[in-house]
Amino acid sequence: MNIQLGNIAHRFGTTPVLNGVSLDIHSGELFFLLGPSGCGKTTLLRIIAGFQAPDSGDLSMGASRVNDLPPHRRNVGMVFQNYALWPHLSVFDNVAYGLEVRKVPNPERRRRVEEALELVRLGNLGARLPGELSGGQQQRVALARALVIRPDVLLLDEPLSNLDARLRLELRDEIRRIQEATRVTTVYVTHDQREALALADRVAVMEGGRVAQVGKPRELYTRPLSRFVAEFLGEVNWFEGTVVGTVEGTLQVETPVGVLAVPVGNYSGGAAVSVGFRPESVQWGPSPSGTWPVSVLRSDYLGEAEEYRLQLSGDTRLRAVVSNPRTVLAPGAEAVISVRPEDLFAVPR
Repeated sequence: MNIQLGNIAHRFGTTPVLNGVSLDIHSGELFFLLGPSGCGKTTLLRIIAGFQAPDSGDLSMGASRVNDLPPHRRNVGMVFQNYALWPHLSVFDNVAYGLEVRKVPNPERRRRVEEALELVRLGNLGARLPGELSGGQQQRVALARALVIRPDVLLLDEPLSNLDARLRLELRDEIRRIQEATRVTTVYVTHDQREALALADRVAVMEGGRVAQVGKPRELYTRPLSRFVAEFLGEVNWFEGTVVGTVEGTLQVETPVGVLAVPVGNYSGGAAVSVGFRPESVQWGPSPSGTWPVSVLRSDYLGEAEEYRLQLSGDTRLRAVVSNPRTVLAPGAEAVISVRPEDLFAVPR
């Protein structure tokens, strides 16, 4: 089921929380609302669920406007950050609760609960109490409870935030597997960029109650439209520059390291822009696109990579990341670096 949000606005008292949010979430996709704390993403999720009503704007599911429809009539399943399991009920009974409320006959109820537990790989734990499970298992129970009602829309509110790093990776893969198996339209709220980039079909990056940019993960990471989006999704090296023209499909930007050719954006001559590139885009050695001499200030071992702090001319400092290098450059070492034009992007300054 597709979800359409048209110019949704909401306030808490006199404080605006959502400022004209419009989104079109496609049927069957895994859609992420990503942003820092206080950006409005959880409020937007609660409005979709029906727990809060927007002050203005339209919310539609399928062909129906649902602004005034109560939560229990929206056929929405929700997984909360804190699991929200009944501690005195067994795993089986926790999952069955929504079916009991809907007065599903007992034989069908049992069959659907067993199917849901198998789907989340907890088929042999139905008799246990939540307190006898690990955090990851409890989250699977919460997911099974949301899915057993066969929702048209599944809402996930920071579902992995209470888990350790290993369990987060494990459950991340499980959520993707389950969503692909069910093809239920899923809206997932998180502040974790890695979760969004790894799992999402599309992402809406939110800032200050507004949607800053919507797109596929790779598009957002490599072609951000603002400095906020670029920096929220990862580390960025920046050069401040001025557009001086276009040549052969590239934007020509005058910067402190010379004129850089950047994939064309909607900028006219004289526009002030920031040219960015990711630390992992740094190439070691000369390049036809331009070479910059640097000296190594320090290096940090990150396990899967080495991160360098580099000194360019003047006061300019850069970061570069190399995956598992055979040799590590020591502080004071001299080198030359370059960046391919296709790894550069420009945003308004």
